[in-house]
Amino acid sequence: MLRDALPKVTMPLPGPKAAAVLQRRAECMPNGIKSIYPCVIARGEGAMFEDVDGNIFLDWVGGVGVLNIGYSQPEVIKAAKEQMDKYFHAMMNITTHERYIEFAEKMNEVVPVRGDKKKTMFVNSGAEADENAVKIARNYTKRPNIIVFSGAFHGRTVLTMTMTANRNYCIDMEPLADGVIRAEFPTLYRAPEGMDEAAAIKYYIENLEKTIASVGADTVAGIVFEPVQGEGGFIPAPIEWVKAVRAICDKNGILMITDEVQTGWSRSGRLFASEYFKEAGAAPDIMTTAKSIAGGMPLSAVTASMEIMDKVTPGTIGGTFCGNPVSCAAGMKVLEIMTKEDYPAKARKIADFCMKRFHEWEAKYDVVGNVRGTGSMMGVEFVTDKVTKEPNAKLVSDIVAKAVQKGLVLEAAGAGNVIRFLCPLCVTDAQLTAGLDIFEEVLKESM
Repeated sequence: MLRDALPKVTMPLPGPKAAAVLQRRAECMPNGIKSIYPCVIARGEGAMFEDVDGNIFLDWVGGVGVLNIGYSQPEVIKAAKEQMDKYFHAMMNITTHERYIEFAEKMNEVVPVRGDKKKTMFVNSGAEADENAVKIARNYTKRPNIIVFSGAFHGRTVLTMTMTANRNYCIDMEPLADGVIRAEFPTLYRAPEGMDEAAAIKYYIENLEKTIASVGADTVAGIVFEPVQGEGGFIPAPIEWVKAVRAICDKNGILMITDEVQTGWSRSGRLFASEYFKEAGAAPDIMTTAKSIAGGMPLSAVTASMEIMDKVTPGTIGGTFCGNPVSCAAGMKVLEIMTKEDYPAKARKIADFCMKRFHEWEAKYDVVGNVRGTGSMMGVEFVTDKVTKEPNAKLVSDIVAKAVQKGLVLEAAGAGNVIRFLCPLCVTDAQLTAGLDIFEEVLKESM
């Protein structure tokens, strides 16, 4: 079966069939939707996919975190098909459908936000979830500003690309949104020189306080951050910093919003990374999630307390396809499987397996500057020199290009110098070993 197969590429990529499809892509799609991979998928199972030429790949990107439960999960497919047989669509503003209600009830049970009674709204993408979280925070607090961070990625709508730190996502897209203020994210590996971890965290807390003071705390509706930055380089938020953010929010009537679009759905070693914060007494007020929520069906969610949600002005949130019944049916089954099969434990096991090897590389190769992550959301940062820590994006680009030719799909993050790990959590030990072997092989070839 494909789900148990190992990587196998029998020809230079792209193969002839893939090359023909990629040519059609170039002629009918905008170049702004970029791709750097010579792959055209024909079918996928588990952590593996086969291309149109019969080559088999191990996918360490997983649709950028969409496939935590793997390709073509049979029970999820069955749940979606059963719903399709009844109806494809019903808009919640017109005809209430129970799949939305059932999944919202389940989300309210498991999402670790503050409040005894919670409510969930569904939308279609991570960007929509983040944008609606900001709308809810502004509506609730009656304040205009939000605080975001260096290294952040929140989406490509006008508001969320303003919230996103990388300006390459908004070239020639001005004017951007008002009311978005940026502070420094606690990137401990690149903290000011001479600072230990405690001093660095103190520095980043003070930077946040100064940023808030620059606009006035009474103008700030929310502080939005990723528990582990994704595009920013797979950088975990230190728990002591998170606790300080929670205290700052409580002191100033600001809502703490965690963007779990990428960290959610077992990736972090918990169902949601915000569970770690809740255990430390620093649960968020609002949490967003998307990507792996429905096994690949378009869906995302915003969850907050009833108090916050019920103050939203009617008609200001929602949309035509929000909470599509087929997507909700798939999401219900994803949650059921992840709970029954303990997917967070799978993520922790994968992390232990891979981190051992990654740390060996960190000690062995001068170009491996830092290894980090939370659970199975892991990043390996490459540098030209361990002292200067200059990003080595050229090396990473070479690694990605060579790895795919051997059947391993990798993706860069950060300043283009971090290899991110977002492999489906149903990956086998043999597949992980094969992937690690290919990774190290192309690393040595590229140095």
